[in-house]
Amino acid sequence: MVNIQQIKQRFGIIGNSEALNRAIDVAVQVAPTDLSVLITGESGTGKESFPQIIHQHSIRKHGAYVAVNCGAIPEGTIDSELFGHEKGAFTGAYSDRKGYFEEANDGTIFLDEIGELPLATQVRLLRVLETGEFMRVGSSRILKTNVRVVAATNVNLEKAIQEGQFREDLFYRLNSVPIIIPPLRNRAEDIYLLFRKFASDFADRYRMPAVKLDESAREMLERYRWPGNIRQLKNITEQISIIEKERVLTARDLEKYLPFHSGDNLPAIVGDKGNARGADFSTEREILYKVLFDMKRDMNDLKKLVLEIMQHGNDVSLNGENAEIIQNLYQETGEELHRAAPLVNQGAMVPYNSNNQPQSSEEHHIEDTEEFVEESLSLEDKEVELIQKALEKHGGRRKNAAKDLGISERTLYRKIKEHNIDG
Repeated sequence: MVNIQQIKQRFGIIGNSEALNRAIDVAVQVAPTDLSVLITGESGTGKESFPQIIHQHSIRKHGAYVAVNCGAIPEGTIDSELFGHEKGAFTGAYSDRKGYFEEANDGTIFLDEIGELPLATQVRLLRVLETGEFMRVGSSRILKTNVRVVAATNVNLEKAIQEGQFREDLFYRLNSVPIIIPPLRNRAEDIYLLFRKFASDFADRYRMPAVKLDESAREMLERYRWPGNIRQLKNITEQISIIEKERVLTARDLEKYLPFHSGDNLPAIVGDKGNARGADFSTEREILYKVLFDMKRDMNDLKKLVLEIMQHGNDVSLNGENAEIIQNLYQETGEELHRAAPLVNQGAMVPYNSNNQPQSSEEHHIEDTEEFVEESLSLEDKEVELIQKALEKHGGRRKNAAKDLGISERTLYRKIKEHNIDG
């Protein structure tokens, strides 16, 4: 059995997350076959390493390995690049030329950014996959090739099929064995390992001490969502290594290098997000947290205003900003803040009775003070609440609960143990 750690060392892969190990294991298992492989994952996740793993562990390892970036080749010349052309086939074709499929005969061809292929080229590629036959541009002679095709994309091909941008038959032909590369936000345990490796590499390159992170900076690093994945982490580590004079960074230092994106500092969902349900869950969760944060801010504004009114009574002016606060909250909460409406118009505190009528000074007597209990907005509490609801929904079946939460079963077990959740 092939040792996964040895593969990581050989191909420069860093990380110990379950999803990453699973992707490597699938690549090794499928390598001895001649099945087509489709590698999916966001830009910057390191997809280019996996075709090399497949090639080096296949019977074709002594043959050619050709990597082609389909997105970097102009549409007008891509057929010629892939399949070759005959002399005089078009302006500038001064001689015959072999294409990548001829060059990769008896080897492996890696088609990166496969989703960028024009539809006409997709038809030619489908024929190669099904029969091994193709024709050079400008020729009617059928040529044969024996090549293993590994493709990769960072776009949703199923959505591209619905929009008429990608052939459904080609998708299923390429997707004989899918390999899903997890985004960096789903590999929280690997982020600091990657940072240390990059920091060490740049320290050697620029001949300076390696930058380090204190506990607060490390926590921020692992909480950030990394929309650019490993590529973004590497670039930021290089910036820090060059610019920062201090070699131990705090969260305040690190924050200057992390561009804001919606949801960046919200907790990342650990697990397979290769399916639509996981992506929807992530979006819903981000929206939920945003709403909670907005509610907390509004409630804090209201509490400050009420406190000021209690301290200064009718001397408090509710015009301008204070009036705007009341108006906004009134619109959002409706009847609950109906009694606050006179404050905006009159600029004074007017007591109202239970029938929502102005109360005389004789009637106005506070019998008791209601205690306001602020709802917990702790991310940890919300995480516990979501897990408990999922377990209750599925009758304690952790596998189903984990699927509904969009995390792996192993991660759910760890969260249950960490928070001492009954279930």
